[in-house]
Amino acid sequence: MEQEAKVLTKKQFLNIPKVPAPIAQFLLRIPISILFLNQGFSKLPVAETVAGFGLPYIVWWFVAYGEIGSAIGLIIGGLLGFKYFTGLGDLLTRFSGITMTCIMTGVIWVTASPDLQSMDGFFQSIKTVLLYDYLHVSLYFAGLYFAMVGNVKWNS
Repeated sequence: MEQEAKVLTKKQFLNIPKVPAPIAQFLLRIPISILFLNQGFSKLPVAETVAGFGLPYIVWWFVAYGEIGSAIGLIIGGLLGFKYFTGLGDLLTRFSGITMTCIMTGVIWVTASPDLQSMDGFFQSIKTVLLYDYLHVSLYFAGLYFAMVGNVKWNS
């Protein structure tokens, strides 16, 4: 008995099943939250780690707990946004994204070269930040994404 080879058409070949948008977005939340939790917990206890950057204690406290809180908020906002409490989940996701964006703006500003703070070497410093501080820039844009988009909706 000879088996016949099935030939797939182009449409059948490119018909890749899609993951629903809320699940795909939740899968994006997990590594971002892990990175923010890692960054936040690395600053604890706050009193011992303040001296390293020359920042006031209160700023360091808000950064450490802001990173931890925004990571937890991003996960909880995604869980609340699946089917129930969609408005609250969306609000929590957007607030967490705004918090992440604000923290990363401060981190990039503090860790950038002094030329970034003056207009003389501004464009050279921007290039340096984008090329060599890609972790913070990536986290900045991830926070900006969640601040702007919030939770995606289920297709009914």
